[in-house]
Amino acid sequence: MATLTSSPAVRGSATESRHLLGWTLTLAFGLAAPWFIYPTFLMKVLCFALFASAFNLLLGFAGLLSFGHAAFFGASAYVCAGLAKNLGLSPELSILGGTAVAAALGALFGWLSIRRSGIYLTMITLALAQLVFFVALQMPFTGGEDGLQGVPRGALLGLLPLGDNQAMYYFVFTVCGAGFWLIRRTVHSPYGQVLKAIRENEPRAISLGYDVNRYKLLAFVLSAGLAGTAGALKALVFQLASLTDVHWHMSGEVVLMTLLGGLGTLLGPAVGALVIVTLENELADKVGPWVTVIMGAIFVVCVLAFRRGIVGELLALRGPRSDTPPGGGH
Repeated sequence: MATLTSSPAVRGSATESRHLLGWTLTLAFGLAAPWFIYPTFLMKVLCFALFASAFNLLLGFAGLLSFGHAAFFGASAYVCAGLAKNLGLSPELSILGGTAVAAALGALFGWLSIRRSGIYLTMITLALAQLVFFVALQMPFTGGEDGLQGVPRGALLGLLPLGDNQAMYYFVFTVCGAGFWLIRRTVHSPYGQVLKAIRENEPRAISLGYDVNRYKLLAFVLSAGLAGTAGALKALVFQLASLTDVHWHMSGEVVLMTLLGGLGTLLGPAVGALVIVTLENELADKVGPWVTVIMGAIFVVCVLAFRRGIVGELLALRGPRSDTPPGGGH
């Protein structure tokens, strides 16, 4: 006979309680963090955590490996910086402009690439991203190799100046929190379940009547838009948009963050971003250009030793959690 404590309702209630406690602790830590940790470092972690989570939405849940996410990240950074510096728009409008351009690029990349799969899709996104890189390098309004420097942070809604790092941090924390919430809602929605079905068995999803290309295209747009939001935030935080943001190396870095933290998990990309950004900050002054070599070694160890990533391995240690009631079920 099933006991009360083993019933699905009780287990579901306990899971919801743990999730609520986790979100509450995260919110409390996020609000208190800038008082004892350097705010600029925290903002960099948040921007890359959102970037990696956006990439994970496409690869981890839709099964589409894009090597062109630097194009969305960097293009949005340039647009946001240009709108804020040259047109004097407020930060929220500059970010919305950058996000819209990134989403449009995502629609274009997706429309051109989803007709192929596997390595062919990846190569198409990489080639398109390189086109965006050369546009950023050659066009006069991007500043060429110097980029756009001295980007003003402005005042939020024309009322709250963001020149102070702590004020800027809470703005970034709020926007990134909204981005993480959107990703979580997407993954747990019926649309997210269809994405997982397409990832696991695309022919079966087609046989069930789903228009898989439409679902893939929407995933591209969502992922690109969120990556663009991260890029726009980074441009305002560091008051700079440069070729580094749109270089293919940035695409490789976000792949590393996602795989290191845990592909296909909600928390993994954020953990991977925290690890990589921390290592870069700590090692940059000590080993100089060898940071890239160390990152490569970490990637190799990650792939060989724990393929699920940090969060994936921790979840595996907890063991499978069945939602099937005792005594069986269908």
